Parts: sequence; C-alpha cells; structure tokens
Amino acid sequence: MTYKVMVTPRSFGKGNSQPIDMLREYGCELILNPYGRIMNKQEMLALIKEVDAIIVGVDPIDQEVLEHASKLKVISKYGVGTDNIDLNYAREKGIPVTVTAGANKDAVADYTIALMLAAARRMLPIDKACRQLNWNKITSVDVWGKTLGLVGLGAIGKGVAARARGFNMNILAYDLIQDEAYAAEHQIDYVGLNELLSTADFISLHLPLTEQTHHLIGAKELASMKETAVIVNTARGGLIDEQALLAALQENRIWGAGMDVFEQEPPQDKGFLELDNLIIGSHCAASTYQAIENMGVMAAANVLAYLR
Repeated sequence: MTYKVMVTPRSFGKGNSQPIDMLREYGCELILNPYGRIMNKQEMLALIKEVDAIIVGVDPIDQEVLEHASKLKVISKYGVGTDNIDLNYAREKGIPVTVTAGANKDAVADYTIALMLAAARRMLPIDKACRQLNWNKITSVDVWGKTLGLVGLGAIGKGVAARARGFNMNILAYDLIQDEAYAAEHQIDYVGLNELLSTADFISLHLPLTEQTHHLIGAKELASMKETAVIVNTARGGLIDEQALLAALQENRIWGAGMDVFEQEPPQDKGFLELDNLIIGSHCAASTYQAIENMGVMAAANVLAYLR
C-alpha cells in the first residue's frame, strides 16, 4: 500500500537523505514543499487533501486545513512548538500529533548564547564600522559573572544554563512547572517573573506560545528591566509584544536584544531593521546539520510508527 506523506520543512533531508530514504523504503510517496518558503493557508489547503501523514514546520494547520485532510492519520511536527496546529480539533478528529523532542536542543542553546554575546558586545556595529575602516572603539557590556534569567527551564533552557556556567553566570529561572531537583543540583534559583526581569542582566525566553504566554513580555515588563539588560528570544514570536520591544530599543531603555523569532516573519515593522542594538535571526537557531538530521529522522520515525 502506498501512503502519501506531505513534507513542508525546506530543510527536511538536507545534507542527509536518511529520513527521506526511511519513508520511501516503506513505500511512501512524498509531496514536498514546492514554494521554498513557509506555506500559507491556501497553499496548505490545496496540497493536504489526499495525504495520509504530514511532516510540518511552522506552516498553518488550523481547523479548516484539517477539515480538508480527510485521510490524515498523523501530524509529525518537525520541532517541538505546536502553536501552528489546532491541537483541540486534531484531538477531536482522532489525529495524533507528535514532536521531535530534544532533537534540536543543543543547536538552539548554542545559538541563544551566540545572540547574547553578539548583543552584549555590539558585534554587528563593530563589524560594520570596521568594514568602513572605522577603527574607533565601541564600548560594550560584560557577560562574565552576570545574572542570567531563564523564562522557561525545559530541555533548551537547561542547555543554556549549562553553557552559561562557563561564563560564571548566576542563574535564575521562572517556570510554572519546576524541576526542583535539577535546580538544586545546578545552583539555579526559581523566582517570580517580576523578580527575574528586574534582577537579571540577560533574559532568555524558552516557553511555548499559548494564550497564557502571548505577549508575556510587554511594555510594563520591559520597563522593569535594567538599562544594561539584554533580552533574547529563540522560542516563539508572540512571547514578546514587538511594538513595546521596538520602542524600548529605539529609546535605549534596555541595552539590546537578540530575536530569532517574530510574530510575522520577516517582521512587518521595518523599524527593527534599522536598529544597531538588535541582532536578528531568520528562525534559524535550530538550523545546524546535526539538528536537521536529528529532527528529520525523528519526524520520519514518528510518521512510520503510526502508518505501520
């Protein structure tokens, strides 16, 4: 029997064909993303009609899309964030949703630290000035021995904490679900969100996007941060009120930010592109060859587990 499997992530099987080979060896016919970008709802509606399984990135799978997928047996998320999927409707229709938990945690943790360093040390303005043969010194802020506040202490948050120890950082964490044993073993103090924001020199977000976490960081929260604070988001666009962040950066009310995710990508407000105290990523924190291979193999295995 031939199964049709739709694959939307552009990096699926990139650099290593193993996940593609796994599906084809089982007799799956692959329907690959033909657009070279995140697909929109209408494009999803057109391609999903006859598929038995879908491996999906951040493309929209809302109720209307699912209503058009009458043969769909499993949704395999290429990653862990499921805010683009109508989980309640999928559950109602009996369609399981799987994730590739842990596949990209090291890649994202590495990138988080890179954003922190680049924003703190003004690496982009320094690089730009040097390319114009301007060798004037640009003064920046330290990372060594500072306080890191992790908003979310799951797998990626713990990875960032482990790396931060190499910079002799004090670590605070805020999370509704607390791993007290891990925190005690690694000298991490759980605190309230307000205390974390006002105390930390670096703030890194590692939460899923839900109704409760949408715009968790707004104007009030940004105003409570130190003028020398750096905020980094490698989790989900929507955790931060982007207009409030833009204003805070434009007015230099915080030192800087590193944003790998936006509510709409690329960001609608071009003001973000003009800032020299912001490092922007194209949602690529998880884009390393190893992480892509890990996610691909896990996503393919999750599909096959249900098709079999």
